[in-house]
Amino acid sequence: MALRETDRVYEELLLTLLRAGDPRAAARLVARWQPRLLRTARPLLRDEDEAHEATQEAWAGITRGWLRIGDSSRFPAWAFGVLHHKCADRIRANRRRRTGAGQLAVTAPATAAPRIDDRIAIAQALDVLSPEHREAAILYFGEGLTAPEIAQATGVAAETVKSRIFHARRQLQAALTGDVHDKP
Repeated sequence: MALRETDRVYEELLLTLLRAGDPRAAARLVARWQPRLLRTARPLLRDEDEAHEATQEAWAGITRGWLRIGDSSRFPAWAFGVLHHKCADRIRANRRRRTGAGQLAVTAPATAAPRIDDRIAIAQALDVLSPEHREAAILYFGEGLTAPEIAQATGVAAETVKSRIFHARRQLQAALTGDVHDKP
C-alpha cells in the first residue's frame, strides 16, 4: 500500500474515531491537515496573513461539519472545498476593496527575484498562472488530489479540472524550462 494510501486510511480512521467522540482524533486530524490547508492557501491568496486567516475560517467550517460527512474518504475533497470557498471570499473582498479605493481590480504579477533554488522557481512559475490553474495545480501536484476530488472541492466539472491541470502543467513546464513559446 502506497504511503499516500496509508495516509488516507489513517485519516478515515481518525474521522471514525472523531465520530465516536475521541477528542484526540480531532487534535490529530487538525495537526495533519493544518499544514496542508495553509500550504494550499498561501499561493492562492499570495499573502501570509490572508492565508492564515482563510485557513482559520476554513477550520471553523470544517469542525462544524466534519461529523456530518457520511463517507470519510470524501474528507480531503470536502476540506479543500471549504478552504476554496474561504479563499474565494477573501479574493473577492480584496478585489472590491482595491476597486473601491480606485486601484485596478486586476494586478500584474510582481516581478520575482532571481531563481535561487527549485522552490523559489516553482513559486515564481505558480505565480503567473491564473487563479483557477494555480488552484488546480496545487491540489493536483502538491496535495495529490484526483481530478474528481478537485472538481468536488472547487465546484467545477471534472473535465474542466483536467483541462486546467493540462494547461497548468504546460505553463509550469514552460516557465521552469524557460521555453516561452510553449504557452497556450
